Amino acid sequence: MSKMTEQKQDRLIIVIPAYNEEENIENVVSQWHPIVEKTGADSRLFIINDGSTDHTQEKLESLQEKYPQLRTVKKENQGHGATILYGYRCAIAEGADYIFQTDSDGQTVPEEFWKLWADREKCGLLIGSRKKRQDGWQRIFVTRVLRLVILATFHCWVEDANTPFRLMRASELEEVLQEIPPQYFLSNVLMTVRYTKEKRHVAYYPITFRPRQGGINSINMKKIVGIGKTTLRDFWKWGGERQ
Repeated sequence: MSKMTEQKQDRLIIVIPAYNEEENIENVVSQWHPIVEKTGADSRLFIINDGSTDHTQEKLESLQEKYPQLRTVKKENQGHGATILYGYRCAIAEGADYIFQTDSDGQTVPEEFWKLWADREKCGLLIGSRKKRQDGWQRIFVTRVLRLVILATFHCWVEDANTPFRLMRASELEEVLQEIPPQYFLSNVLMTVRYTKEKRHVAYYPITFRPRQGGINSINMKKIVGIGKTTLRDFWKWGGERQ
């Protein structure tokens, strides 16, 4: 028997929600699948198809043989926030040790994952902060307003509450999810607030944030205003109940 004791590898599951991303999804899978391969044979890349009406699902199915650690789940359309929460719960049920979330539009850079992974034992919540953004002034404006709304509502300061680049320990995430409504639109925002207010370890890492790599952005200024109104109402309700 070898004197060397084999150390158990941490099991990573990357959760990526997708809606009508037929132009992006192959590139996104090809970029992120090597990350799970390098973290271990038990790691997985979960693409959660939120009821896409284009050829996203067909493309995902065609990629299964080429990318053996890819798993796809198709569900009814419920929106980005609900799909993220669904993916987190799938990853927890599959026995993940750590869960990483990003989006399917190709705006984040996979190589920047490793600086978070190196610090994974510090989780809490390790989160990418979008210092140099290339996704338009409207979204930068929304992030800044959101920061002020969170400060006014929850009395805590968050640097980048809704960034799609976050690493969490699964056991701790499971605790945090207990108070997040399953259909909550800005679920990552509410999670960031919980981690911060409960003084769980939160650390920010500067990341690159590129323009959308293909397809059409479904969020325009009109939708942003509508989302803002809903968010304000939900924040005041959720925050007030916990004062």
